[in-house]
Amino acid sequence: MNPRVEIANRTLLIFSAVLALAYSAIAPALPHEQLRSETVRFSDLNVSTPEGIQALYVRIHAAAWRVCSNTDGDPLYQLGAAYCAKQAEAKAIKTLNLPQLTAYYQMKTGEHATPLSASR
Repeated sequence: MNPRVEIANRTLLIFSAVLALAYSAIAPALPHEQLRSETVRFSDLNVSTPEGIQALYVRIHAAAWRVCSNTDGDPLYQLGAAYCAKQAEAKAIKTLNLPQLTAYYQMKTGEHATPLSASR
């Protein structure tokens, strides 16, 4: 492996970790009215079918990106938006607590964290 690539990857990883820590430190201090949210409706979906679960995931994923993204092309903001969207998506899926949705999320993202396990 090229040593420069390895150093660049390590630098990006460290930078991402610092950004995530900085965001988590300032996020609780933000006034509540500055926090953005979006309601995802899914009463029209049959979440007992794979197609319904997939459609619900697509809606949650899109809503997370809409809430977290901005029009600034700055790479620092883009990293923050990606982190925000990932966290928002995970929180929404955990809140819904639908085993099929949790399984689909884990399959799509590779996330297998314990807090996302659903039981019914």
